[in-house]
Amino acid sequence: MAEAERPQLRRYEVPLRRLPGEFHGFTIAQLSDFHYDPVFSVTPIKAAVEMVNGLNADLVVLTGDFITTPLVDVAGIGAREAKQVAPCAELLSNIRCRNPLLAVLGNHDYAFDPEFVTRVLQSRGIKVLRNASHAVERNGARLWVAGVDDVLYKAARLDQTLKEIPATEATVLLCHEPDYADYSAKSPIDLQLSGHSHGGQIRLPLIGVPYLPQLARKYPWGMRQIGNTTLYTNCGIGTIRLAMRWNCPPEVTLFTLRAGDGSPRLL
Repeated sequence: MAEAERPQLRRYEVPLRRLPGEFHGFTIAQLSDFHYDPVFSVTPIKAAVEMVNGLNADLVVLTGDFITTPLVDVAGIGAREAKQVAPCAELLSNIRCRNPLLAVLGNHDYAFDPEFVTRVLQSRGIKVLRNASHAVERNGARLWVAGVDDVLYKAARLDQTLKEIPATEATVLLCHEPDYADYSAKSPIDLQLSGHSHGGQIRLPLIGVPYLPQLARKYPWGMRQIGNTTLYTNCGIGTIRLAMRWNCPPEVTLFTLRAGDGSPRLL
């Protein structure tokens, strides 16, 4: 239980060939997979918010699963779980950032009432990108952040998401499911940030991860290169089914973007 309550900070330097020079040194903090529970996830979410506020990041992004869908919806359990988005959003609204707080929905958010989850998040100042994009501007230059709706629920519309973005301008894609990168990397996307896997949540010595969800089995955790797209899969903050983590602590990730070629590196 103790490991599940203590988020770890991972810092990466990420070169992007198309990044405008005005965004050299721009920082993005990523949080994912909160799975709000009034007992088990409040402590790590509060700790993650405090950690992010200490980073003074230029942008903070949230890559889905604010709530948890029950395995079997008996007596309206799912509807009650959906209402947990309000206290989760309240905690996350304490994040301080110079740019709008941006988010996408995850499969659990989408399972019951994505419109309700979206309304609650946006009422707390969290902008939800549902097959939409947002331009961050700095000294006349732009960095685009695009967000697709959930892939598992076949709601992602990448063409629609990218339609307002000039093909020559740098783009960060928020997508809950990491394995979508095999498809999204065919488009002009420089960096994809995902979650969904929880890093396996439990990582056993010699055996590895007993279970990974669909669309997080190929790229379950960490940094990958798929064509011209850099992918990072964050292992999340909360837990699901079992309120524990083993060899897989909650994570806050900070990316420092650099203009130019090269490979990402852990700082």
